[in-house]
Amino acid sequence: MLLENKKILIMGIRNKWSIAYGIAKSAYENGAKLIFTYMGEENKEKIEELTAEFVGSKSYVLDGASEDELVRKVFMKIKEENGKIDGLVHAIAHANTEDLHHDFIETSKEGYSHAVDVSSYSFVLSARMAKELDMLNENASLVTLTYHGSTKVLQGYNIMGVAKAALETSVRYLAENLGKEEMRVNAISAGPIKTLSAKGIKDFSSILTVVEEKAPLHRNVTTKQVGDVATFLLSNMSDAITGQIIYADSGYNIMGI
Repeated sequence: MLLENKKILIMGIRNKWSIAYGIAKSAYENGAKLIFTYMGEENKEKIEELTAEFVGSKSYVLDGASEDELVRKVFMKIKEENGKIDGLVHAIAHANTEDLHHDFIETSKEGYSHAVDVSSYSFVLSARMAKELDMLNENASLVTLTYHGSTKVLQGYNIMGVAKAALETSVRYLAENLGKEEMRVNAISAGPIKTLSAKGIKDFSSILTVVEEKAPLHRNVTTKQVGDVATFLLSNMSDAITGQIIYADSGYNIMGI
C-alpha cells in the first residue's frame, strides 16, 4: 500500500461529496492513518459520523485556517496527540456568494481579501506553522487543490480564479523553500465536481456538460479519481515531483476550444 504507516492531515473535510473525502478514502485504502480538521464545533457529530469508517482517525475543530494563532494552537495539539505527520492536504477555499454571482469588476475590497486570505494564505500559513512546530517528518508531502479558473476565464468563478492563481504561485515558492528540507509541495487541478462549494458557482451544471463534451476522455472526474492522484503525490512514488500543478480533469485543460 502506497501510504502504509504514514500519517496524513487533511484540512477542510465537510461531507461525503467533498474532494477532501475522496482523498481521505483513497489515502485510507492505501494504509494511511488520517487526521482531520473541520470548521464549526456544531459540526462535530456530523464529522465524527462521516469519518467513522476511517478507523483510528482523529478530528479537530479549526475555525480560522488563515488565522495564525488559531492554526498554531490546533497544530500544537495535533502534534502532541499524534506525533509528526508525513503529509498535509489543504482542501480549504471560500469566497463571498455575491462575488461569484456578480461580474468580477464588482468585487469588493473585503471580498477580494477574504477569498485570497482563506483560499491561498491559509495554505502558506499551514506550511509555515507545520515547519516552525517541527511537525513534518522527513520527505513530507504537502498537497493543495486548485482549478482551471486560475488560468482561464470561467463565467461565475471570478475572485476564486484570482485566489487560486495566488495559491498556485504559492505552491511554487513553497516548493523552493521546503525543498531545502527534502519536502515536496504540489497542487491538484481537479476537473469540476458537484461539491457543496461548487453550488455557489453560477450555472455550474453547464460547466460539467462542456467538460463531458470536449475533454479527451469525454467524462467528468470523480472525487475518488482525484483522491487517487493525491495518494500518489503523498506517497514516495512521487518523490521527484515538486512545485507542480497536476491536472486531474480528463484532459480538458489541453483543449483549445
